[in-house]
Amino acid sequence: MKVLLIKDVKSLGKAGEVKEVKDGYGKNFLIGKGFAKHATAEIIAQHKEEEKINAENEAAEIASLKELAVKLDKMEIIITKKLGQNGHLFGAITKDEVAHALLEQHKIEIDKKHITDKIAIKTIGEHDLDFKLGHGIHATLHVDVQGE
Repeated sequence: MKVLLIKDVKSLGKAGEVKEVKDGYGKNFLIGKGFAKHATAEIIAQHKEEEKINAENEAAEIASLKELAVKLDKMEIIITKKLGQNGHLFGAITKDEVAHALLEQHKIEIDKKHITDKIAIKTIGEHDLDFKLGHGIHATLHVDVQGE
């Protein structure tokens, strides 16, 4: 019996592969537990079509992320915050504040989890923040922190 693996099976193969297995193992375990489907011509064609669509969607997502990275590299945001008597900021500039300022000033919505810098901004001046957008694409945003 031929089966199309839907999920990785440790001793058999990876998802997307067509394997020849014994009838009982295929029907009772692989198909019964949802690890595979019976490999008919229709199922294989449908699987290849789904793979093609997924590849096209991923390519479109990568293109849009690269475009966003180019935009972010050219942008600058300004954040104003209260200063103490000694000229230092009250608190630090958080990732949430950076994401909110980016949305307000440039109408670009980015999840704060994409900001990878672990060092909190605690001083006024110019800083560069690194963004990890996914699929190995990085961008740098210039942040100007000003005191009130």
